Parts: sequence; C-alpha cells; structure tokens
Amino acid sequence: MKESYLPDAIDLTLVRRVLIIKLRHFGDVLLASPVFTVVASAIPDVEIDALVYAETAPMLTGHPAISRIHSIDRNWKKQGIKTQWKQERQLMQVLRSRQYDLIIHLTEHARGARLVRRLRPAFSVAQSYPGKRGRWWRNSFTHVYQIPANPRHTVEVHLDALRRLGIYPNSENRRLALVPGDQAENKIDKILQQHKLKEGAYLLVQPTSRWMFKGWSRQGVVEVLQQLHDNGYKLVLTSASDSSEMETINQIISDVDGLPVVNLAGELNLKELSALIGRARCFIGLDSVPMHIAAAMNTPCVVLFGPSNEKIWGPWQVKHTVLTKEYSCRPCGLDGCGNGKISDCLMAINAEEVVSAVGEILS
Repeated sequence: MKESYLPDAIDLTLVRRVLIIKLRHFGDVLLASPVFTVVASAIPDVEIDALVYAETAPMLTGHPAISRIHSIDRNWKKQGIKTQWKQERQLMQVLRSRQYDLIIHLTEHARGARLVRRLRPAFSVAQSYPGKRGRWWRNSFTHVYQIPANPRHTVEVHLDALRRLGIYPNSENRRLALVPGDQAENKIDKILQQHKLKEGAYLLVQPTSRWMFKGWSRQGVVEVLQQLHDNGYKLVLTSASDSSEMETINQIISDVDGLPVVNLAGELNLKELSALIGRARCFIGLDSVPMHIAAAMNTPCVVLFGPSNEKIWGPWQVKHTVLTKEYSCRPCGLDGCGNGKISDCLMAINAEEVVSAVGEILS
C-alpha cells in the first residue's frame, strides 16, 4: 500500500468492521470481489461483511476475506407487505448489531444511502452521481468519488472507492476471487470421469446469454463447434437453465447431430460451472457472467463483444482475445439495433475469426 496524501484519508486503526454493499447482478458482484481482498490486506484483523441480493451470494461465498454475507431476497415483495416488513426488520437488526465503522456502497442504489444514514458508521463512501440524487446523496456519505469520463474497467471503478479513502491496491490484490467449493469440485470430478475428459483437455463453449442483444448467430456457433472438432479439440457446451437459452442449445445440438459434444447445458449451478470452467483449456463465449467466471478462474478466454463496452466489462487480468467489429455506433449499450434484440455488430463476426482466435490463444 502507498502512503496516502489525502487530507481526509480515513484512520484505518479505527476500522474494525466493514460492510460492502453491491446490489446488482451476478457478474457485477463478482467484479466487486477484489474490494474485499484489498480491504483485508490494508487493515489487519478487520471483519468484512457483504450485502448482496440473495441469488448473487454464490459469487462471494468462500471468499477468504469475507466474514458474513447478508442478503436481500427480491422475492420478499411477492410474499406480501407483512412478510417483507418482517424480513427487512430482521435484516436491519442484524446489520445494526454488527456496528460497522466503514460502509462501502458500490452502486447508485438508494437503499445503500438510506442504510448509511440509519447505521451511522464513522466512515462511508460511494460514487458521486451529479444531478441524480443531489445534496441528499452527497450528504449521506463522508466521502464520494468521481470516475473519469473515458471508459474505465468496472473493477477499477470499484477500487476507486478505496483510493478515495486512502487505501491504494497493489496489482496482485486486484484479481477476481471465486471459490467453487468442495461440493462443486467433487461433482465436476464425477462429470469429467463420466465423459472421459481430463483437466485442461477440453474447450468450454457457452454460446447463450440471458440478454438476447448479446447473443451471436446460431449458425455461427454450429460452424465454430464443427471447425474446432475438426481441429482435434474436445468440446463441452454449457448454458443457464432458462427456457430461451435451452431452446437455443437444443437447436444447436440438433444442427451438430453426430458431433461428439458434451452437452451440460442447464445442468450446473454457478459454483459447479465455475469448477468446470476452471479446468477448461479455454472459454469461448459472450459478454456474460461465465466470461467473468473464466477470468476469476484464470482460464484463457475468447469473447465476442457487441453493444457493450469491453473497456468497462472485458475479461479482467486473464489471457484473452476480445472479438469486435468496427461499427461507428458501437459500443452503444442498446438492446439490439433499434432495440430489436439483434445486434448487427455481433452478427458480423464470423466463425473463422473465432476459431482463429482460439488457435492463437492456445498456441
């Protein structure tokens, strides 16, 4: 850690308990994992808790720097006002009992600011959002920080919260942290044995995304699978269990009928997928949670990017190739061209480019 020159840098000797809030999607939560590592490295014997949505907790369970994970179940709302109020009240009681000295809020979610006002830690930090929440937001925190107008990777934006406090991360502490766990590792042991696959001897292809505008052409996926097989690679196919993704996978499997592809689509939870990706020779896929998992597991990646910005969301600190097309409008961040769910810049990538990138990254 570097010496701090900030006149309002916090006194780390006063910090014994920290709460880090990240109320977003799976990938966003995983990209926050280095914040826990850096804080633990900077403050000896500190206890660090996380507050996330319940479904995203697996992204952080097993993290060596985390003491407790508190969660908000988005299904509380569906259970009625009385149940929701009871659950919220219990959560607040637990958070109050922890008596946090520092709260780090990593999104624009108003709940984080309200929690800071109710829990009253000595120190708190969040990104500034000019014009969005005004003075109320700024006055909720002891420290706020700005990010540059030019694209900055999400991991670095998270770590800027710490820099604002006078905590400067070393490069080795910025890696993503993800622990599959023994149960997941044991299941993957059995799956690999069942399909006669060895660690480091297969390529993992995840051709689907929950967001249709990030999806690639089905025919392109079929051609990639065929060419990779012809080049002598063993292939494993995965996807989430979502019905639309499974429909795409079933069509792909039908199109490659007879090709010896191991199809594990819809069969694995995120921890199990992490263990499987961690043993793959290469990950091939889209801008998605599995791509971030591959980065966390240090598995080389070939990734197709369209509307989203690879400078902000690309594979972090792992050997990778990002495939894009030079369209004047990208990255647009839109839900497909004209909000039509299909992104021309993605569809313009051809199978030969993907196969070539895989060959180069493995050479």
